Amino acid sequence: MKKVLSVLLIFGVVMPFFGVRAFAAEPSVSAVSAVLIEAETGTVLYAKNAEEQRAMASTTKIMTAILTIEAGDLDREFTVDTYAIMTEGTSMGLREGDIVSRRDLLYGILLPSGNDAANAASVSVSGSMSAFVEKMNEKAEELGLKNTHFATPSGLDADGHYTTAHDLADLTAYAMRNEVFREIVSCKSKQVEFGNPPYKRTLYNSNKMLTRYDGAIGVKTGFTDNARRCLVSAAERNGVTLIAVTLNDGDDWNDHTRMLDYGFMQVSSYPLETGCSARVAVAGTGKKIGVYAENTTLSLKSEQRQKLERRIILPRMVYGGVNKGDELGSLEFYLDGKPIKSVPLYAAESVPAENEELNFWQKLMRFFGINI
Repeated sequence: MKKVLSVLLIFGVVMPFFGVRAFAAEPSVSAVSAVLIEAETGTVLYAKNAEEQRAMASTTKIMTAILTIEAGDLDREFTVDTYAIMTEGTSMGLREGDIVSRRDLLYGILLPSGNDAANAASVSVSGSMSAFVEKMNEKAEELGLKNTHFATPSGLDADGHYTTAHDLADLTAYAMRNEVFREIVSCKSKQVEFGNPPYKRTLYNSNKMLTRYDGAIGVKTGFTDNARRCLVSAAERNGVTLIAVTLNDGDDWNDHTRMLDYGFMQVSSYPLETGCSARVAVAGTGKKIGVYAENTTLSLKSEQRQKLERRIILPRMVYGGVNKGDELGSLEFYLDGKPIKSVPLYAAESVPAENEELNFWQKLMRFFGINI
């Protein structure tokens, strides 16, 4: 008995040195399909039927919103299309003849999940909902979402409208890199202005994760009779950003809490090696200048750190004058052969352009970095 107790005591002392990460059990998730990824690298931390095509309900609006943002002109006011806002389901409260901006439509799309807002935005951007849907599918192809197809801007059930948990997570990771999108989905409520004439009213976010989970920063809820409850959430802690997706999940708030807790035990933010001794020739001056990169981090599982590769991308020579801080190249970081982060390289000093007139041979020697 004493020997057993001794072993347990030793195990209790040694175990903390191995870290909690190695002993964390995968979460029990009731969703039909689910995935958890680290946002920057796309590393899958948990998956359940993550590649199965399923209906996505209003999580569709992640694509609708990012395309509206990328179309720009967010603060120009216009009159909503009457046909577009005649739709069933959730609404931001648009009426015929209402005047609104794209920016306020975005809050209507992403907070109360307004189908009227999604349709109105789609017509504003592309002239018609059908043309906007074509744009949605073009963007899905551009992003490599091979198991996703859109049929509506709102996410109401329709033939040929589907995605996978993994595709939806990758789409969200892309959208969360946009500052406007990221700011909107993190709002618990927002005062907007629309109507005829426009007047102020407050919209509330249907995403309870923003109040239930420490570090939650978005993203989108969804429900239809066919898709059932769908949820995309994102959370950030200690420099790590995670994205969780569940499709057809009757216990999504709790499932996302379990998934995110599990993810934060798997991943940490590590400083990257950004020192660089390379030098770049400045044409016409016979000089070479150093470069530097700002300190940065990357969220990785501990075993991924040894697999990280770094490549220096710099021109052999730059032309004209160079000012300190000019961007000259980049450090490219790869994980398992896939590019995951690019860090700019800046000029470490200034070199004025050479003013004196040089003959052909002098220019040739300077070109090859030979002082004359």
